[in-house]
Amino acid sequence: MTAGLNTRFESDDASPGFMLWRVTNRWQAVMRRTLAPFDLTHVQFVLLAALTWRADPEGMTQVDLAQTVRTDPMMVSQVLRALEAKGLVERRVDPADARARRVLATAAGADKARTANAAVEAADEEFFGPRSAAPMSLLEHLSHLDR
Repeated sequence: MTAGLNTRFESDDASPGFMLWRVTNRWQAVMRRTLAPFDLTHVQFVLLAALTWRADPEGMTQVDLAQTVRTDPMMVSQVLRALEAKGLVERRVDPADARARRVLATAAGADKARTANAAVEAADEEFFGPRSAAPMSLLEHLSHLDR
């Protein structure tokens, strides 16, 4: 017999971390279903959307892209290889630093990002509900936690 978990919460529903974990898993499942018709994983979509949103004709470095989406640069490099193989991004040597790569969405990549984004935003609205004061305060709180 176990003594149970030493916690200050009455139940798992009272733990914000555990609740966030469960909701995140549900939302990620929605994103997988939403992005499957576009042949994109969620992380591929996020990187492609970030590049398309920035729309810098010079592209951005892989490190800047990783910082923009707050993820690991090595993982970004691996995912970019897959996007490059699909013809959705182009990587070029950075003229200012031969060790760095600048990345930009191809025309096909930008088109796919725009089309997929419409589906993602519709899925987000269905999952989170329409934008209103309550969901925005949650977004503001999450934004604060993201700093």
